[in-house]
Amino acid sequence: MNEYELIGSPGCGSAIIEMALRISGVPHRLTDLPYLEPGPGRDRLLKLNPLGQVPTLVLPDGRVMTESAAMLLHLHDVAPQGQLAPSADEPERVSFLHLLLRLVGAVYPTFTFGDDPPKWTLAGPAADRLHDTVMARRADLWREINAQVGAPHVLGTRFSGLDLYITTMTHWRPGRDWFKTHCPALMAVALQAEKNPHVAAVLKRHF
Repeated sequence: MNEYELIGSPGCGSAIIEMALRISGVPHRLTDLPYLEPGPGRDRLLKLNPLGQVPTLVLPDGRVMTESAAMLLHLHDVAPQGQLAPSADEPERVSFLHLLLRLVGAVYPTFTFGDDPPKWTLAGPAADRLHDTVMARRADLWREINAQVGAPHVLGTRFSGLDLYITTMTHWRPGRDWFKTHCPALMAVALQAEKNPHVAAVLKRHF
């Protein structure tokens, strides 16, 4: 198998795919860059991914993937030994797909809108209101997901790529102390995932 290139930035969602690549044993190289800063790195990123987002994954044949959920499913296809996703005939597949899309389709956008509210509305009270509303929505989503997860992994006894999302995202706002108090099941999943040496190595590099 030829080498993949993962373009990412420390502390970002590229950590999830870096973990997946390592766990699956897929040959790869890492290209870290401050993806929001002008320069040659961002210029190249924009040519590969017009949205200028990370992670961006360059396949061995030169094709480009941009969405982390798509990357995770692709890596499961090419390296099923990593057990990143249940197969189509496994009963956990339904919960896996539901929660994967919940994380990337509902929780992820709260960071898009909540990190820089004035980008999406007027500065001042309107931005403050957007920020507070998005934070409350994120908390509600996390509580909903917390009620659905198993132990010791999201899918119960079965590890999957969902565990990589949870352990990475608990390092983001509102932070681990909040998860310990309000979403203890998610925090337990994260702590279990961190026992994997590949996950631990990536977390050390990013956080």
